[in-house]
Amino acid sequence: MFALIPATPRERRWFWLLLLLALVILGAGIGLRDPWPSDEPRFALAAKQMVESGNWLFPHRGSELYADKPPMLMWLEAASFELTRSWRIAFMLPSLLASLGTLLLVYDLGRRLWNRRTGLYAAGGLLLAFQFVYQGQRAQIDPLVVFFITAANWGLLRHLLAPPERAAHWPAYWFGCFCAGLGVITKGVGFIALFMLLPYAWAAVRGWQGIVRPGGGAWWRWLLGLAATLAAIALWLVPMLLVATARDANPAYAGYVHDILFKQTAQRYANAWHHIHAWWYYLPIVLFSWLPFSLLYPGCVPRWWRRLKAGDARILLPLGWVLLVLLFFSASAGKRDVYVLPALPMLALACAPFVGELLPRRGLRIAGLAFIALLGALMLGLGIYALHSHVPKVAQFARDYGLADGGAALWRMCVALGMVQLALVAVLRVRRAVLAVATGMAALWLAWGFWAVPQLNAASSAGALMAQVRSHLAPGDELGLVAWKEQNLLMLDRPATDFGFKQPWHLQFARAVAWQAQAPATRWLFVQQPAMGDCVDRAKAVDLGYANRREWWMFKRDALVPGCLPGAAVDESPDGETGAGL
Repeated sequence: MFALIPATPRERRWFWLLLLLALVILGAGIGLRDPWPSDEPRFALAAKQMVESGNWLFPHRGSELYADKPPMLMWLEAASFELTRSWRIAFMLPSLLASLGTLLLVYDLGRRLWNRRTGLYAAGGLLLAFQFVYQGQRAQIDPLVVFFITAANWGLLRHLLAPPERAAHWPAYWFGCFCAGLGVITKGVGFIALFMLLPYAWAAVRGWQGIVRPGGGAWWRWLLGLAATLAAIALWLVPMLLVATARDANPAYAGYVHDILFKQTAQRYANAWHHIHAWWYYLPIVLFSWLPFSLLYPGCVPRWWRRLKAGDARILLPLGWVLLVLLFFSASAGKRDVYVLPALPMLALACAPFVGELLPRRGLRIAGLAFIALLGALMLGLGIYALHSHVPKVAQFARDYGLADGGAALWRMCVALGMVQLALVAVLRVRRAVLAVATGMAALWLAWGFWAVPQLNAASSAGALMAQVRSHLAPGDELGLVAWKEQNLLMLDRPATDFGFKQPWHLQFARAVAWQAQAPATRWLFVQQPAMGDCVDRAKAVDLGYANRREWWMFKRDALVPGCLPGAAVDESPDGETGAGL
C-alpha cells in the first residue's frame, strides 16, 4: 500500500507546477499590506511585544495579558520577524508555510495510499477550495492548526493503514501524536486528530484488511502515542506553569492560567457565550465555502459507499474522521466557519481517488463552468453597477476605506476580473472546463492579492488613521489610548500608554483623565467616540474621522468638560469586544 513507484518526468512537472501555483496564489499580497482586524492585529501585536520585551511565555495585548489563545502563532510570527526584520512579511509567513505544508502532506498521503496522480488530485482539490485559500492568505491561527492536525493525520494514517504483510510504522504514529499535541498548544482543538483512532478501532473489530493489527504484544507502543502528545503540550505548558506559580510571580499570571486552560477551552466548548448557531450551521459551509471543490460530492458519495462496502480502510479512516470532526463541532452551541476547516484536507484525500474518473464526465464539467460563469457575471455586474450608479452605500464604502475617486480602481478590478472569467468560459468551454475553473479561481486570488489589497490596506489596517494621529503629536508629546483596538497600538509605531483593553470604557476614561492631568501640556488622549460620552468639547478636539467602522477623536486637557466623567452607559459588551469586522 505504501510502496512508491518512481515518478515519471510528466508527474514531476505536474508536481512542481502545482507547488509553484500554490506559492503564487497563497503568497499573493504578502508584503503589500499590514495586519487587518479583527484577529490579525492582536496576534501581530502580541508577537511584537514578545520581541520588544523578551517575554515569550506570556503574550500581552498592551498592558494586559492575552489569554484567549495559546502562543504558538505568536511565537512563529515573532521568530519570522527575527529572520526577516519586516512585520509586513513576518506576520503572514507562518500562514503561507503552514498552507504549503498542508498541501504537501495531503499530496504525500495520496501518492502513498494510491499513486502520484491521486496525490496531485488531492492537493489540487484542496487548493481550489475557496475557504482554504482565503484562510491561507490571512494571518490567523487556523492555517497553522490545520497544518498540525493534517501532519498528525499523516503520521497516524501511515501507521494505521499498514497491511498485515508490512511492518507497522511506529515512528510515524508517535510523530502524528506529537503533532496533535502541537495542535493543542496552537488552538486547543489539536487533539481532534486523535479521533482517527475511532474509525480505525471500528475497522479492526470488523476485521477489515489493509490496517495494522492492534494486538501483537505491542500495547505499550500505543501508549507512547499519548506520551508523545503530552510531551508536545509540555513544551509550552510546563515552563509556563513553573513561571506562573513561582514565589515571586506576577499575580496576574494566575488569572492567565485559569483563562487559557479552562475558560478558553472546555468552558468555551461546553458553554459557549458567542457565535451561537443551529446544529446544521456547518452544512452550508461544507457545500458553499468549499466550492468549487465541493462540486465533486455528488460523484464521490456513491463511490465512497461502494468502497466502504468493499472494506476499503483508505476511505473509511479519513472519511470517518471528517464526520467525527463535523459532529464534534456541531455539538457545541458556539460555531464559526473556520472551526471545521481542519476536515477539508482529509475530505480532499477521500475524494482524490475518484477525481480521474469524474473529471471526464460532462455534468461535472458543466457545473464547474457554470460556477466560474456565475462568479464572473457577479464580478462584472458588481463593478459596472458601482462605477455607474450613485447609490449612497457605494459612496459610503469608498469613504470608509479611504478609496480615491469613489473606489473607481477597485470597481474596475471587478470589471476586469469578471471579463477574464467570462472569457475563460467562452474560450475553453466544456471541453477544457477544468482549466477554466483552475484559471478562473487563480485570477480571483491574484486580483485580490495584488490589486485590491494595496488599495484597501491603509483604512483596513488603521495605518492611515494612526499616521494622522502621529501628525498631531509634537516631539515630546505622549499618547494615551482609551477604548482602543489592537490595530491602533500596532500601527501607531511609537510608545503609548493604555489603561487596559478589557476594562470597561468608563473606567479607562477615568484613569486616562487622571494620567493626562499629570502633564496636560504634552499628553493627548486617543478615544473611540462612544467612550467620550458628553465629557469632551468636540470644538476643542481633533476629529480623526471614521476608520475600522468606528469614529475616533484625540484631544488635550482643555477639551474636557470640567467635572464630567462618562458613566457605565457608554461601555461596550462586558468582554470588551464589539465585533470582528474590518
